[in-house]
Amino acid sequence: MKRQILMVDGYNMIGAWPELVRLKNQDKLADARDRLLFELSNYAKFRGIKIIVVFDAQFVPGIQQEYEQYQLTVVFTKTDETADTYIEREAGGLIDLRTQVTVATSDLAEQWLIFSKGALRKSAYELYKDVEETKDSIKKEVIANRYAQYSRNIPWSIEEMKHLEDLRDNLSK
Repeated sequence: MKRQILMVDGYNMIGAWPELVRLKNQDKLADARDRLLFELSNYAKFRGIKIIVVFDAQFVPGIQQEYEQYQLTVVFTKTDETADTYIEREAGGLIDLRTQVTVATSDLAEQWLIFSKGALRKSAYELYKDVEETKDSIKKEVIANRYAQYSRNIPWSIEEMKHLEDLRDNLSK
């Protein structure tokens, strides 16, 4: 199986994901970046992929850097370099027989260019939906693991236990 790398245009996601747009509109751009990294970190760990999140210098000029945070690679481009330019350059170098690169951006021109280099593309909305589905999968696994501990002593299935919990919660309201 090929190693999966997802390169994400960070500000593109912030401009498209509902919760992040809300934070950005409240002038909490740093909070929006941090929330994006947190959500992508959970997604990466659950899916077993490497994620590189690229922010261009448009909103944070002059701080070119690359570091690890939440087990993600975070890149701030140099001044006057867009995230698109960085992603185009780096994605081409990462693609090989053992590595599949996917680029998450809603910029159509960027999608076509990246696709021509052999990378897959994913829109901001598609990535948002994938992250939301992953969150649901994580919740289901946590519930299944919690009920697995009780399965020896309780004759009900996981679905029946969940139904009983819902009934209990509704009665306590």
